[in-house]
Amino acid sequence: MPNIRLVAATLLCVAASVAAHAEDTEPAWRASALAMVPAGYVAGLAYRTESATGYLAVYPATSNDPKTPASVFAARQSLVVTLTPDATRAVSAELKPRPEPDDDDSDFAKLHAELAEKRSSLPEGAEPCALGAWSIDQDPKGLNVRAEPSVQGRVLGTLPPPYRLKLGGAENTPDGGWLTEFRIIGFKNGWFLIEGAKPPGKDYEDEKRYPRNAPKPFAGRGWVASNKVGANYANGGTRAGGLFQAPFVDAKWMPAQRELGGPIDGDGGPKRLLACSGFWGLVESHDGVRGWWRALCSNQVTNCS
Repeated sequence: MPNIRLVAATLLCVAASVAAHAEDTEPAWRASALAMVPAGYVAGLAYRTESATGYLAVYPATSNDPKTPASVFAARQSLVVTLTPDATRAVSAELKPRPEPDDDDSDFAKLHAELAEKRSSLPEGAEPCALGAWSIDQDPKGLNVRAEPSVQGRVLGTLPPPYRLKLGGAENTPDGGWLTEFRIIGFKNGWFLIEGAKPPGKDYEDEKRYPRNAPKPFAGRGWVASNKVGANYANGGTRAGGLFQAPFVDAKWMPAQRELGGPIDGDGGPKRLLACSGFWGLVESHDGVRGWWRALCSNQVTNCS
């Protein structure tokens, strides 16, 4: 989906600027409205105030559960809050459907709408995704790519394990060898639908030195288990340093750490990749925080910012 990715890249700078200030604009009424959030929901940002009415973003508490991950394509809701005349405190609140799009992330909403239109080209029940990733499976026999999202699914082919050129390999070869990269285009029940797998390291090695007998992955479309897949954080134009409770920039934000310490950013990747929806990946950080990060890539040489 090169056209979608190209447009997305042009939006990152604007989105990052919006995200950087979002946490500093919370109105006074939000604190008292938190007690009115219905059971089963988690409050995010207070995204609008109109006279004596406030609007609080809320998402299901199960949004960051890999068994029931949220969908960026699903209908959203908000807590509509009646305020005191001076708009400083909440008086009452009601959960209501939320019109789309009605926030500062409307450009990405359009990109997700384009992905949603491609849903018919995916297997039934698959969640459309657009992420770069790689196989982390160490099995010498390779990672099975299956026809169905199940261990009983027919094996279509395999993805090679980490690979190193025996002679004359690039100096920047990862310590464990080159990983097999691919595109994630869907998700269902703990499985990623992938396509476009590339021979491990071929994009990074001297083309003249890359062996003809190097392992060749199954490059077609098929399913791989989510616990065998990894990726790096990319610049998704959102607030850095943490993860979101749902795949939206106004969901609850939670600080999270990189593998070697320090707030997460566009350098390195998560401990685990659990699910995906659109341009978002549900991940677990190295300090155990589970949440959503927008934009994941498979660059093994430099960061993906």
